[in-house]
Amino acid sequence: MVPSVNVVDHPLVLHKLTLMRRKDTSTASFRALLSEISMLLAYEATRDMKLREEIIETPISEMKGYAIDGKKVVLIAILRAGLGILDGMLALMPSARVGHVGLYRDPKTLEPVEYFFKVPQQLEDRSVLVCDPMLATGNSAVAAVTRIKQANPASIKLLCLLTCPEGIKTFHAAHPDVPIVTAAIDERLNDHGYIVPGLGDAGDRLFGTK
Repeated sequence: MVPSVNVVDHPLVLHKLTLMRRKDTSTASFRALLSEISMLLAYEATRDMKLREEIIETPISEMKGYAIDGKKVVLIAILRAGLGILDGMLALMPSARVGHVGLYRDPKTLEPVEYFFKVPQQLEDRSVLVCDPMLATGNSAVAAVTRIKQANPASIKLLCLLTCPEGIKTFHAAHPDVPIVTAAIDERLNDHGYIVPGLGDAGDRLFGTK
């Protein structure tokens, strides 16, 4: 299988991402922009959803319409920064089911450590969108998707705000079958595992903890 990366370079996405990157952007603005971009990314991430035909009546006449087919999508946020993407996704798909994977990155090894895992039961017939703003080293996303795959979901996509070549390589080495949907592929990682030029720590900027 050929690994897939879909870079959503819509003008609105690029504009809002630039605003988010600015170091003087406030916490409130950062939070709102992340939610707005998440909705735009969701349009691309859900482009291949299956539809069924449905006969309806408008105020004027009967017609053939379309409705999303199958069971509801499951949105799984990688804590904590993934919650910022989750808000925007739920605004677009309010009936989606939601799961959470709690991971933190060991500051010395940069490896993920799991502290929480709770997802909806019976994912076999459901499409899963995994939400995490930054695909940096790729280790946390690899660990989260590995755990989610144990539930045998119908399909998985990873939706992130930013990534870099190193993160993509690591993620697709482990999960070549999982497409990535992102707003931008940045230059590289620095020695501390941060994306360059990036936007800093997404969790700290989202929650104002730094």
